[in-house]
Amino acid sequence: MSVSPLQRLHFRKMRVRSKIYGTSERPRLTVHRSLKHVYVQVIDDVKSHTLAAVLGGGNVAGAKKAGEAIAEAALKANVKKVVFDRGGRIYHGVVKAVAEGARAKGLEF
Repeated sequence: MSVSPLQRLHFRKMRVRSKIYGTSERPRLTVHRSLKHVYVQVIDDVKSHTLAAVLGGGNVAGAKKAGEAIAEAALKANVKKVVFDRGGRIYHGVVKAVAEGARAKGLEF
């Protein structure tokens, strides 16, 4: 029996998530990529509370802007350090652009 690409993505996502956990001092910066959009959130897993969320375009330029916007929103919420959750995707392209944009605006991870 074969496993679909979506199932493999879910397995990778759960494997990464088992090792990454956001706390109040260092929340989790998570990236979800669809075909048209990039969703970026800063989440405190202890309280199960989203501190900031941004929606960006699906290409690399839109993802970089989304990374910059989430960094500004996180800094307004007094969050300077985060744990990066790539959501089972490889650190390349859109996911990398989000990380670079967030680092450029002062977020540490």
